[in-house]
Parts: sequence; C-alpha cells; structure tokens
Amino acid sequence: MHKKLLVSAVAAATLLVALPASAATPTPGAPGAGDPYYPTYGNGGYRVSHYDLRLKYQPATDQLEGTATLLATATQDLSRFNLDFALDVSQVLVNGHPAKFAATGVQELEITPDAPLANGSRNTVVVRYTGKPSTVSRYGFTAWQRTPDGAVIADEPEAAWWWFPSNDHPSDKATFDVSVLVPDGTQAISNGVLTSQSSKLGWTRFDWRENKPQATYLATLAIGKFDITTGTSPGGVPVLNAYSPDLGDNADAARASVERTGELVDWLSGYFGSYPFSSAGGYVPNVPTHYALETQTRAFYSPKQFAGGANTSVVVHELAHQWYGDSVSLERWSDIWLNEGFATYAQWLWSEHEGEGTAAQLADYVYTSHPANDSFWTVKPGDPGPDKQFDAAVYDRGALAIQVLRNTVGDDAFFKLLKAWPAEHRYGNGTIAQFQALAERISGKKLDDLFRTWLYTPSKPALPAAAKANLAATAPAAEPRSWQQIKVAQDH
Repeated sequence: MHKKLLVSAVAAATLLVALPASAATPTPGAPGAGDPYYPTYGNGGYRVSHYDLRLKYQPATDQLEGTATLLATATQDLSRFNLDFALDVSQVLVNGHPAKFAATGVQELEITPDAPLANGSRNTVVVRYTGKPSTVSRYGFTAWQRTPDGAVIADEPEAAWWWFPSNDHPSDKATFDVSVLVPDGTQAISNGVLTSQSSKLGWTRFDWRENKPQATYLATLAIGKFDITTGTSPGGVPVLNAYSPDLGDNADAARASVERTGELVDWLSGYFGSYPFSSAGGYVPNVPTHYALETQTRAFYSPKQFAGGANTSVVVHELAHQWYGDSVSLERWSDIWLNEGFATYAQWLWSEHEGEGTAAQLADYVYTSHPANDSFWTVKPGDPGPDKQFDAAVYDRGALAIQVLRNTVGDDAFFKLLKAWPAEHRYGNGTIAQFQALAERISGKKLDDLFRTWLYTPSKPALPAAAKANLAATAPAAEPRSWQQIKVAQDH
C-alpha cells in the first residue's frame, strides 16, 4: 500500500573546526527535498545516516517525551538547515553546541547552528521535544492513532513528524535505534530486532534496532498490550508478530493470516531473492483504519482487513514490499509503481500458487473489466500524481503492466529481473527509468513503447496493443476466485 558511520569522540571533535576562509559562503539548506508531489517534504543540504530515538510515553495522557539524536553529513556549506517535525521542541544542539531553532511553515523545524557546517562534515544533531501527538494536525489530519491502551503510528507518505524530527523523504534512508519507556504492563513495538528489555520503578524500557537503511515513513511504533509470538521461518528468518487482545471477531482471522509470515517470506524469497532484513513480522492493533502498511520488518495491519476471514494475500502484499519499497525504496514519490505494482503482482503469483487464478487470468480480468471510458484508464501508474498516488489503477493497472512485461520478455528474463532489481539496488533507491534500463539489459529488448503504453498513457491501450501483449482481451474475463482478497490490500 498504500550512510552509516559512527565517529569517535576524537573524530567528532574535529567536526567543530571552522570553515576555511577560502570556502564558499555558507547558505541555507532547502526546506524541501525537491519532490514535485510533496514540495515541502524532506530537506536539502544534508543526509542522515542514523536516528537514535529515546522516548517516554504515557498511554493514559498521550504524553510523549523524546530526545532524537541524528548523525548527518552536510552536502553543502550550511548556514542553517531544516528538519520535518510537528511537536514542541525545547532544545537543539548541533555538535554539542546550543543552536537557534524555530517552527516555520507547516512542519518545518528550522535550525541555525552556532557555526556553519562544512560541506562533507559529519555532524551530530540533538533535539529534545514533548507533545501529545494525537492532538497535532498537519494538512488537516493526524497520523498518530490512539488505541484503547496506547497508540500506533503507521502511515504513508508521512508519519515521522508526529514522533521524531527527520529528513522526511524516502530518498534519504538511515539506520534506527528506538528506545521506548512505558509503564509496566505496557509494551512497545518497533522495527527490526528487540535488543533489550528492562524494568525499573514502575517503567519498562524496550530497545529496538533496525540495522539496515530505512525510509522515515517506514519507521513504526506501537504502544499498548499485545499478545506476541516469536519463531523463525523454515529458512531461518526470525519472525515476531503481535496482536491486540481486543480485536473481537477479527482476532482469529488476523492470527490465521499473519502467523503465516515466515512461510510467506520464504516463498517470496524464491521470486525476489534472499530476504533483505534481520527479522520479519507484523502487528495488528485495535485501530479503526482499513489499510495495511509495509513498515519495515514489521508490517502494520488493520483488524478490518480480516473482517471477511483469513487473508494471506494481504500479507503477501506487505511482505513483497520488504523487497520492492523497503530494501529498494523510491527515489521520488512518482515512482510509486515500483512499490505497489510489484506488491500487487506478488499477490497474483500467490493466487496462481493457490490455484485461485493465474497471473495471466488476473491480467485479462483487469483489462476486460474496465471499458475504455472508465476513469480507471486515466490514471498513469508511472506518474499518477499526488491525488491518485494510491488509486486502484496504480495497483491493478500497475500489475497488469508487469504481466505485459512478462509476456513480452519471456519467463526466463522476467524472473531474472524480479531478483536482479532488489539485488542491484539493495538498501538503496531506484527509479522507473532505471528499472526499464535493467529490464532492457536482461531481456535484450527495447521497451520504450511498452512502458509508454501501459504506464504513461492516460487511456486504455487499444486491442492491437493488448493482442501484442498476449492478453485475452476480446471478451469479458471471469472474476478470479482470489480477486476479492487481492483488493483488500488496496485500502489506504
């Protein structure tokens, strides 16, 4: 759905050296990352390699206290820079020195260090803050969800502002340490691996570590009471799942779905290559939302996604994102097809595996079930625009384009491509143009016409194009048995 070097104390001290007289005049970093879909999201002038978040949360009052430490490298001579954040800040330190700060724009924290930061310098930024996140609204909403016994943060394309300051754009990924202090009897769940848990004076601290680069919107936090299960996949991947105890009629269906995570991780590895992270899993909190999200290593599921019974298809979708979206992330939000098209196509492969409709049958159904005058075809999966970023067409037409690609290049090249993309861009970012170039290199075919027709044309590809793509497009196709379960993953 919807880079990493710690410096010693001695080395850190060298960062405080003033800019040489010959250096360029320091200038402010841009207040956005330059993404045309979300011009104010992210920032310029630096890149973050690590976030260390030390938090304290009181579920009864929704009071959050935090200290965020960011390790950041300047990419220009910086006079000041911005972080994306929406809570109340009490102090900012840059390289140990107090810095001036001010809230500007909608979600900007503007920081002016006491001395300019040299291009290429590694810097430590500390931000102390407090707030009640559920009361904070930006762009007309809050991503922080209160639950009967705590809170959850999982949203796309933005979520970080409500719980930690960040360079909030997927083009700047970093590792994370998340340490959360909560009252005894309450649990805190985040990404990666639980490295320690300790209790003292009525409070329990949970320490989580995600040691592979992670986009800020993929960082998640769930606080409350959970039934936690642990184990390993048959292939040896550690798995941790969690369920709120008050899921009602959806509890068993949720568990029957998410508990298959280990099996499905191994199955997807057969198509996409080795699992890219040190743990896998998911959690189902008591929230009223309908969507799921591929939060890295620990997917978020709404209980209502299981209202119709167990649904392994939605689990396949979120787990496929661990390769397509998490390990290899978007360079810009217009590349959303690289996330949602491939996660949906993984569901088509699962449907085929389960005998509930082949990928070819699903492609035929998508093509024939939408007439030419259907607005479905006006959405371009390769550049849908911010208002249509999570439209059904990005998922369904996006997966259809992948089946067309498969039919065009042949199975040998196609399945090599499915593994090559996450292997060549592992822990990094990618664009559709780069994906097309890789597909052309592996297949030996020019694919400009295919990508233009199926991803970038705001109209239904004509019958000759469908016939060329080996679609059975002249008569309405029957709805595959898997279709209704596949659609559940598109709620966002």
